[in-house]
Amino acid sequence: VQVVESGGGLVQPGDSLRLSCTASGLSLDYLAIGWFRQAPGKEREGVSCITGAGQTDYADSVKGRFTISRDNAKNTVYLQMNSLKPEDTGVYHCAVGSLCRGERKESDYPYWGQGTQVTVYS
Repeated sequence: VQVVESGGGLVQPGDSLRLSCTASGLSLDYLAIGWFRQAPGKEREGVSCITGAGQTDYADSVKGRFTISRDNAKNTVYLQMNSLKPEDTGVYHCAVGSLCRGERKESDYPYWGQGTQVTVYS
């Protein structure tokens, strides 16, 4: 199983990015997908997750700005990030598991991608 993220980049505050997560060797259809990020010098934190049924959850810091969605036909999950802020800077990891819950616990996700860098500079 290989999980791959893409779509990161270098943007200015207020800009948007869309991250993509896909997996080879695994159908994402009924699985929970989480997005986590790690800023320099900080612990990794859960940003958002989506269940196999499409229910979503967001960290308070991104509510109203980020949207997670899935396209099962493309075996891909997206994280649309709008109104980006410098504090959104970090490496964003996609993780595949069985649970999407408020705690967004890393232990719920056995499969992880290598991450994609998002840098918001002012």
